Amino acid sequence: MNRINQKLQEEQKLLSIYFTAGYPKLEDTVTVIEELEKAGVDMIEIGLPFSDPLADGPTIQESSTAALKNGMTTSKLFEQLKDIRKTVSIPLIIMGYFNPVLQYGVEAFCKKCEELGIDGLILPDLPLDVYLEEYEAIFKAHGLINVFLITPQTSEARIRQIDAASEGFIYMVSSASTTGAKSGFGNEQTEYFERIDGLKLKNPQVVGFGISNNETFTAATSRAKGAIIGSAFIKHLTTHGTTKIDSFVKGIR
Repeated sequence: MNRINQKLQEEQKLLSIYFTAGYPKLEDTVTVIEELEKAGVDMIEIGLPFSDPLADGPTIQESSTAALKNGMTTSKLFEQLKDIRKTVSIPLIIMGYFNPVLQYGVEAFCKKCEELGIDGLILPDLPLDVYLEEYEAIFKAHGLINVFLITPQTSEARIRQIDAASEGFIYMVSSASTTGAKSGFGNEQTEYFERIDGLKLKNPQVVGFGISNNETFTAATSRAKGAIIGSAFIKHLTTHGTTKIDSFVKGIR
């Protein structure tokens, strides 16, 4: 069974952390992953930096720009992760844009992910119909779960299509804005969480965008299986580097 599915079967609410590979320093990638697992994080999303990150807020955009300047590439990331399964056992997901995957070669990319022990991909700009028609068989052949996103504007019909095509969790974007830490969730988000919960989808949901502290983590997971923190953790890395990761994680739960 895929590590993502194993983790989703556990009883507790899941904490997933996103960070940009190659940030704050090029060779920090593995250290960040190892420290996050030691701190008790359940899943890690490894951001593959891209020069035109449309859905990302300023914090993640700046980290992507810095990582690219540091020399991060797809090949470099794969090189960094070559021994990651010797020290890390939790689910690892690569999140990024489809263009670098296409440039690398979709089959070659998926094959490399399988070799390294990557469990899934999140590619927000890969449309559902294109994935199903052209790439689903490749992903499945290499044991990769493709995670789709929904937003408050996604229609119920579309959500049910995504649910049918999914085999892990659904990434539930908390709002229509770009990524970034928020102070809390308003009525609109709360109603959205309740509405999705009421659909009784077959795949659990993990909430992303706007999670930054214990209050927002608790609110996001009140009706979802887990939550993802990105911008707030990258701000921590900007300030502290790879130190004090344990205290950051403990402050969330």
